[in-house]
Amino acid sequence: MNIRDYLKDNIVYLDGGMGTILQNEGLPPGEYPENWNISHPDIIEKIHRDYFDAGSNIVNTNTFGANTLKFEPERLKEIISAAVANAKRARDTSCGKQEKFISLDIGPTGRLLKPYGDFDFEEAVGVFAETVRIGAECGVDLITIETMNDSYETKAALLAAKENSSLPVFVSNAYGEDGSLMTGASPAAMAAMLEGMRADAIGVNCSFGPKQLRGVVEELLRVSSLPVILKPNAGLPKSDGNRVVYDVLPEEFAEDMAEMVKAGVRVAGGCCGTTPAYIKRLVEKTADIPPVPITDKQISCVSSYTHAVEFAKNPILIGERINPTGKKRFKQALKDNDIDYILQEGINQQECKVHILDVNVGLPDIDEPEMLVKTVCELQAIIDLPLQIDTSDFTAMEAALRRYN
Repeated sequence: MNIRDYLKDNIVYLDGGMGTILQNEGLPPGEYPENWNISHPDIIEKIHRDYFDAGSNIVNTNTFGANTLKFEPERLKEIISAAVANAKRARDTSCGKQEKFISLDIGPTGRLLKPYGDFDFEEAVGVFAETVRIGAECGVDLITIETMNDSYETKAALLAAKENSSLPVFVSNAYGEDGSLMTGASPAAMAAMLEGMRADAIGVNCSFGPKQLRGVVEELLRVSSLPVILKPNAGLPKSDGNRVVYDVLPEEFAEDMAEMVKAGVRVAGGCCGTTPAYIKRLVEKTADIPPVPITDKQISCVSSYTHAVEFAKNPILIGERINPTGKKRFKQALKDNDIDYILQEGINQQECKVHILDVNVGLPDIDEPEMLVKTVCELQAIIDLPLQIDTSDFTAMEAALRRYN
């Protein structure tokens, strides 16, 4: 059975923490955990097996930070191949009778994408693509993109997964105390983007304990037509003098998670600080809870990198000043490549409280694909309104949508 079919009628259990367990096993500060796939395969394999034995359906490979920014291509291939082999041996030797799957784990690059940093979107896609291709060749069952705190980097990773494999993809993000990502995205904005890009399940991981993530989960359950993932930490970290410990124990963790499963969470597991004991108690606590049906929420919306605008009862105002039709000054700005004038038009409309910004730069005597991409990227660097990309040129449309955050 593949994970897409299993997900339709079952609660799916993920594994728990990896890095925090490796630290307890002696991983020194500054060493990449991914190296232990080769140097300490017995430890990695045992951690995976313990999770399978505890009831996990999906175990993530120890590849959270495995990318070409940290490792040379040949070393990267060795690390990912070893990671998948460790997980496969754990699956083959586990005593658990449940359905078992192995997921290629992909975390953030550690670099900020433009406009917040100097990392280009297409560079990020290329970095993730290399990891995806190796993982797919090694025979994983699905891909997990997790702990992303930027919608643009999330998009880059999902685009890479879609373009370089046919595997199912789960996506979960790390939300802050304000219920949004570090770069501003709300749960509704992420649901709109990830559903549109055909992720298979979406949700939240890391960040906090189950209680603190309840608001984000409830919003995702309200808007998402996809299965919702919850993979929280074992509460908040603190030091006991010798090591980092977490303030939520397995019983409390399982009780809180059970409430969220009753509310509709379909994919459940743990992140930092959780261990096989947490997963075992989670599985036991939720064993008799029937899966809540996943329904199409029938929401029509558009999203920016911060929020979604729903087409429902209230009128939606779309600003159409970024359009050369009948606007001599705007046409001249396009011919002169005067991006500042175009951006000011966008700012003016945002100040007038429009909900969506139309973007049309079509003139016969300019390179429309290049200008549309540039305009979209420049606008989304200073304005958080959803953009209505408006063109009759299919090449321009595809290029602009690819870079649209």
